Amino acid sequence: MTTNTQTTIQNPIEAGYETSKFALGVVMTMGALAGIWGIACLTSAMINLGPLSVVQGYVTAVMG
Repeated sequence: MTTNTQTTIQNPIEAGYETSKFALGVVMTMGALAGIWGIACLTSAMINLGPLSVVQGYVTAVMG
């Protein structure tokens, strides 16, 4: 006579690691979006005002 047995294996989930991994992904995505937005704004200023005017405005902003 044979008996069927069922074995259950549990894999513990490391919630802290998974949460950190997700949070890091969110922060990296938001940083990338901010960088893309900055490049788009700088490109728009270069097209509308010209590179010399943009550099002059930057120097004025830094020097006061």
